[in-house]
Amino acid sequence: MPAAVLRPFTALWASQASSNLADGLLQTAAPLLVATLSRDPLVVAGMTVAQYLPWLLATLPAGALADRVDRRRILVLGNGLRASGFALLALSLAQGWRHVALLYAAVFIAGCAETIVDNAALAIPPRLLPREELERANGRLFATQSVINTFIGPPVGATLFALAASAAFFTGAAAFALAGLAALLLPALRPTRENHAYPRPVGITRDIRSGWTYFWRHRLLRRVAFISAAINFFGSVTGGLLVLLITGPYRLPMSGYGLFVAVPAAGAIAGSLLAAHVVPRVGGGPTTWLAALAPAAGYAVLGLGHSTPLALAAMFGAALASSLNQIVVSTLRQAAVPDALLGRVTAAYRLIVLGVVPVGAFTGGLLGRGLGIRHTFVAAAVGLTLAAIPLCSRVTTRALREATSAEPREPATAASISACPPPSPGAPSPDSSRRQRT
Repeated sequence: MPAAVLRPFTALWASQASSNLADGLLQTAAPLLVATLSRDPLVVAGMTVAQYLPWLLATLPAGALADRVDRRRILVLGNGLRASGFALLALSLAQGWRHVALLYAAVFIAGCAETIVDNAALAIPPRLLPREELERANGRLFATQSVINTFIGPPVGATLFALAASAAFFTGAAAFALAGLAALLLPALRPTRENHAYPRPVGITRDIRSGWTYFWRHRLLRRVAFISAAINFFGSVTGGLLVLLITGPYRLPMSGYGLFVAVPAAGAIAGSLLAAHVVPRVGGGPTTWLAALAPAAGYAVLGLGHSTPLALAAMFGAALASSLNQIVVSTLRQAAVPDALLGRVTAAYRLIVLGVVPVGAFTGGLLGRGLGIRHTFVAAAVGLTLAAIPLCSRVTTRALREATSAEPREPATAASISACPPPSPGAPSPDSSRRQRT
């Protein structure tokens, strides 16, 4: 990778690494804090609802913002907002003010900022790198995310929480602040409307509609979105209850919860680093099957088993499969969508994929109350397996390969996209027409 390209990518890498460190710290500190305040499954799951509700409420406007505003500025201000929110929570804890509402408010504010920052960050690599470098760059970014967010951050967060709850949140706030400073080293990443026949910004509603229309009419992208949504839905059904399962039926101390967050990171790291070698040999189609069925098997092991090593091994395998699929999906989106629409299409995609998380978390809380913790994990295993059968069978390796190798179709204008009628049942979608050209 040339030095002129490497420098701005390194700035993005550093910013993402620092924000992922903060995420990893809070990934253990926040559940541990709520578990000390309540053992009610619905209250514990409510933290996940508060964290991911912004993805349901603000994702589409955030995507439009990423296509209208300098993406570097979004990273700087968004990380600054996250730093401020958790610094205020840490100050409250240091003063002895402990209430679940304070935690809910902090993670909701951070979730709003994360919605904006992540949409912008995912749209940056195509501006910094040539297309042939995207898969390797995504592998590096996701490997770093896996190492820091789930391997380094969680045990450090659990250790800091054991010393003082406020210490974990103060450290997370400092890491978010460093992420904003690192983003200042990026070049200006202003909208590229002039390259795609956008004479000036149109209304925000029409901007959102144009991104949503492009996403929905791209049949392949829509299909992989629903696969990822199913994985995330059942992951959130169980994710909010994991701390109760580990500290309850598995009889581990609270410090052991960090292990169940950190060990799967090894699988995610392996998947990120091996994706460029494994996916071409296995194929993108089988990878989507693996990404759905491996977590389903993990939920069954967690719900039915009693062995901590076996449970950790199952989570390792599920994380590896999910990481491989994440590289496939990110590369598809970045290669198949024009840059002028990438922020909005990414937002539309993530509305489907992450918008289900608060619904799943709330469902998990209700199931945890009614069925018990273990039975909820078993129900999630069955549900994800059944969902994978109709969804994964419609995504093939050939379609993925052709979609990422073809040039993205440039829209004529934002207005023309938003005004496009939905395709008729026999009309070709964007991805099918791309296959015809290749």
